[in-house]
Amino acid sequence: MHEYKVVVLGSGGIGKSALMVQFVQGIFVEKYDPTIEDPYRKQVEIDCQQCTLKILDTAGTEQFTVMRDLYMKNALGFAVSYSITILLVRDTEDVPMIFVGNKCDLEDKRVVGKEQGQNLARRWCNCAILGSSAKSKINVNEIVYDLVRQINRKTPMEKKKLKKKSRLLL
Repeated sequence: MHEYKVVVLGSGGIGKSALMVQFVQGIFVEKYDPTIEDPYRKQVEIDCQQCTLKILDTAGTEQFTVMRDLYMKNALGFAVSYSITILLVRDTEDVPMIFVGNKCDLEDKRVVGKEQGQNLARRWCNCAILGSSAKSKINVNEIVYDLVRQINRKTPMEKKKLKKKSRLLL
């Protein structure tokens, strides 16, 4: 079974944890409780392949930046989430990544236009973008599934098998 380490990034209060709780447990958490760092684990089938997902839901505040280097180094992919009511600008490298315009159930409160989100995703190494809502269960699974597919495209199966065999020899 393949294991994928992914990290969910974004500012505080935009719904990263709500998305991940919805993905892992299938429930919507309405109450905001600032995250320091929450790990999640879930087994899923993606493209007829059993996968174990290790998801790290990160803090959206600057006070926990010390932990950032470690999870950035060890993750295979990143979901960069923003609320459609808040604009997030950031540079990145060519890694599996998806932009998540969360809270799309609040279309009447939209401040960040769809085109702005698409333009931002293009500037960030032309990464994928999805609208989502933890509350309405819109594209919750698709965020992580797309990320795993990107990781698979960037890491050919031969490399994964070689890494696994080399670990067994040690």
